[in-house]
Amino acid sequence: MAPKLLTLLAVLSFSALSLLTPSLAEEGQDNGLVMNFYKETCPQAEDIIKEQVKLLYKRHKNTAFSWLRNIFHDCAVQSCDASLLLDSTRRSLSEKETDRSFGLRNFRYIETIKEAVERECPGVVSCADILVLSARDGIVSLGGPHIPLKTGRRDGRRSRADVVEEFLPDHNESISSVLDKFGAMGIDTPGVVALLGAHSVGRTHCVKLVHRLYPEIDSALNPDHVPHMLKKCPDAIPDPKAVQYVRNDRGTPMILDNNYYRNILDNKGLLIVDHQLANDKRTKPYVKKMAKSQDYFFKEFSRAIALLSENNPLTGTKGEIRKQCNVANKHHEEP
Repeated sequence: MAPKLLTLLAVLSFSALSLLTPSLAEEGQDNGLVMNFYKETCPQAEDIIKEQVKLLYKRHKNTAFSWLRNIFHDCAVQSCDASLLLDSTRRSLSEKETDRSFGLRNFRYIETIKEAVERECPGVVSCADILVLSARDGIVSLGGPHIPLKTGRRDGRRSRADVVEEFLPDHNESISSVLDKFGAMGIDTPGVVALLGAHSVGRTHCVKLVHRLYPEIDSALNPDHVPHMLKKCPDAIPDPKAVQYVRNDRGTPMILDNNYYRNILDNKGLLIVDHQLANDKRTKPYVKKMAKSQDYFFKEFSRAIALLSENNPLTGTKGEIRKQCNVANKHHEEP
């Protein structure tokens, strides 16, 4: 009996250990991302991306804004899988062509970065990682912090245009809805407040804000700021193809800084969500804290960007490594 009992105890002990210890697959790349994923397969990848971002920024300053918007528009919609970059096909609409992607641009320069990486390491580095790393390096170009981000994402094969509205927070939604949508990605309230600090740079098209000016001026707007907004947006129904916009931050429009928080506390936020952020009891304390401390803003911003970049990625054998970022491989290979 003793040998059988010992055998039974050994089996039970192994079973208990199996329940407590994750499998190698669970610990490895199939379930997550790692720092410097390409150190063996393409050691120059991150340096190439960084150099390309710098070169493009010198020629086209607005590329840095685009990289920052890309990570939000891609990673917030179910997965950080570069589905945003896919062109429309006969069967599916591109996320780029949805109303929520209005104003997104410079996608051709993502292809420029991809081509540079492909010359060094063909078929190794995903468009999803290029999208995330270009955002990281774009943030630095705008005077923001360097954020260590993991890599190892693979590319999705389909557009997620049909669920963009469901997952992507909107500037006209209630602050509760915005907090809930980011919360589903694991981003807490200070993280949401910090992410919206991206409104410190770039511009807002008049299409997105005229409802605060016409037919009546929103009483929540700082009256000293209204004449500038009216000058920039003189039409109640602006032409979406016209270049009519207001800089998000007139003081430091090209610098990612905490000036945004001082502006919205002074009722100079352009969007409804900016106004809500500064006035809702759940978010206002963090707005005040970030208005006082750029270090605190950068700390929370870095943490939130890292969480956003790790939202449900495809890793291991899931997805693919696209040959071109705007076309899934199966379409790319069609004659």
